[in-house]
Amino acid sequence: MTTLSVGDKAPDFDLPRDGGGTLSLSEALSTLKGQKGLVLFFYPKDSTPGCTTENIGFTEQKKQFEKLGVALVGASKDSVKRHDNFIAKQDLKNPLVSDEEGALCEDYGVWQEKKNYGRTYMGIVRSTFLIKADGTIAAIWDKVKVKTHVEDVLDAAKAL
Repeated sequence: MTTLSVGDKAPDFDLPRDGGGTLSLSEALSTLKGQKGLVLFFYPKDSTPGCTTENIGFTEQKKQFEKLGVALVGASKDSVKRHDNFIAKQDLKNPLVSDEEGALCEDYGVWQEKKNYGRTYMGIVRSTFLIKADGTIAAIWDKVKVKTHVEDVLDAAKAL
């Protein structure tokens, strides 16, 4: 469970991104004229089945989000090089930030204890944050199920 709540100020970031350079929260919130918000989605690992499905889903709906004035940014602990390879292989259209040190994951409360096949370990819990243009959190999805997630987020973005 994330430690942030709806109405909280979204933690700022300035991280390396795919293709080189960095991306900050304020820059992401201002990428479109008349920007209403940002979808920041955290996923465990590039090129894994669920993460690939989620990233492709957001890419397929990118134009719908843009019409609403909502930008999309993905985040994981993968390196920029892995992000670049993932984007090229899957033809993804959304920026991906690299949180190799894990500070962003900690700030958003998505770095948590997980269990899989009886094994306990720390990892990213698939989570999404809808952030308004003023930097406050409008909606949070934690422990996301990929199948209908993009549509759920798109519906919430329409209410901004």
